[in-house]
Amino acid sequence: MADNSFGTLFRFTTFGESHGSAIGCVVDGVPPLLALDESHIQPYLDRRKPGTSRFVTQRREADKVRILSGVFEGKTTGTPVALMIENTDQRSKDYSDIAQQYRPGHADYTYDAKYGIRDYRGGGRSSARETATRVAAGAIAHQLLAHACPDINIRGAVVQIGEHAVNRDNWDWQETRNNPFFSPDPAINPIWESFLDETRKQGSSAGAVIEIVADGVPAGLGGPIYNKLDAQLASAMMSINAVKGVEIGDGFATAAIPGHHAGDTMRADANGKPIFTSNHAGGILGGISSGQPLVVRFVVKPTSSILTPRQSIDSEGNEIEVVTKGRHDPCVGIRAVPIGEAMMAIVLADMLMQQHAQCGLTKPE
Repeated sequence: MADNSFGTLFRFTTFGESHGSAIGCVVDGVPPLLALDESHIQPYLDRRKPGTSRFVTQRREADKVRILSGVFEGKTTGTPVALMIENTDQRSKDYSDIAQQYRPGHADYTYDAKYGIRDYRGGGRSSARETATRVAAGAIAHQLLAHACPDINIRGAVVQIGEHAVNRDNWDWQETRNNPFFSPDPAINPIWESFLDETRKQGSSAGAVIEIVADGVPAGLGGPIYNKLDAQLASAMMSINAVKGVEIGDGFATAAIPGHHAGDTMRADANGKPIFTSNHAGGILGGISSGQPLVVRFVVKPTSSILTPRQSIDSEGNEIEVVTKGRHDPCVGIRAVPIGEAMMAIVLADMLMQQHAQCGLTKPE
């Protein structure tokens, strides 16, 4: 049963493990004549790669991408685009002690239960190392969106680490490019620094909430029943490692909003086009984009690989105590921002192509 692909018309399949020789993906459905080379992809990977600050894993990977197929003379050919990223800084010996142990919070036991075999080196296929390939595929989606729908602008930010959330009155998108947390609130940064330094000293880790916003999305993308835009976005974000919850717009907070405020009321502009007075729905109504900004948030659990001893069992059923060594993020959610942006771009590129395929020939301008 295949379980390594995502998307319908714009579709990608990833391959590789954390400590294998390389990871990569094949992106299918990329239209021809799209300008593309490694320079269009590398900046996105550089934002996600490890070792960029003391608040992320110190594994040193250049994450240099190579285009193997689907591009000729700087243009896509319409055939599958294959991308590869070599692994260059594996330390498999760090994991020899847990080869037969099931680490709490990890997929060790469930992979064994499903396949009867697992690659224990850095988590193998279950490692967040796989997400670099999603970011590479997302870079192509960004390039497609820039060509087909240049008004779309996708941005992400960390809005909470542990119990410490940003002050939305201080929100500054530009600030997310100026600090290692992708934080839109400069006032929260020293608080997060102290919190994560203390968390690391305690041998523990912290979770985070990430918000992804897409502005300039045209109305009409998505489907009314099984191909809802919000369902596809939820699936995309939930597929990211360590994500345990997704919400669209006001999400779970909607339960506390009375109905006469929850609906996003509309007025008309000078051309008779709708102006929404609020965006509780996060830019999606009935599974279809409304033209409002798309707002998605997801929560990433605390990193499971920590130095604190914890109870578990081994593959023989013996009760043990596990300590995970190696180089790990004290808050894996920080590097999830470019991953969430990539998955948003992939969903929107796919939905844009589906919309054109179904309605492009008959829908009036």
